[in-house]
Amino acid sequence: GIDVSHYQSQINWVKVAQQDVQFAFIKATEGETYADSIFCRNWSELNRVNIQRGAYHFFRPSLDAEQQARIFAEWVELGFGDLPPVLDVEVMDGMTNIELINGMRTWLYMTEIKYGIKPIIYTNLKFYYKYLAAHFDDYPIWIARYSPFDPKLPAGKEWLFWQYVNKGKLPGI
Repeated sequence: GIDVSHYQSQINWVKVAQQDVQFAFIKATEGETYADSIFCRNWSELNRVNIQRGAYHFFRPSLDAEQQARIFAEWVELGFGDLPPVLDVEVMDGMTNIELINGMRTWLYMTEIKYGIKPIIYTNLKFYYKYLAAHFDDYPIWIARYSPFDPKLPAGKEWLFWQYVNKGKLPGI
């Protein structure tokens, strides 16, 4: 699978669908007010070309977590077969670890209530160990670790997705 945002510009999803791409995550929102400029196009195109789709929210710990959950819910309508929502957590924005964890819990709770499924937490391995380990053991984890060696999480926790490169190239993107 792949993950994309407006940084990839206009994507030719028909070409991507010919590449054995089974799923794609798309940036939907960030913070309290930002919606990715081509989310709607990507979201509908994935459905059209029959690639399983998922949406993610880039979390800003210094902003209101309830409002962040609300904007995601305004933009993302999940359908049958769509992947669970994703909370992308990569920055502290000057907040304490307790503030980060509390904000995340708020977003995750509200989003789980809205969609009826546990969201996935996306982060990199270093951030996970430093700030998140042991706080979200009941949530699926998507780990970014750009290495040929799969990530090892503490206490035998398993990751659901492993993002092992950040510079992939595919025809159509």
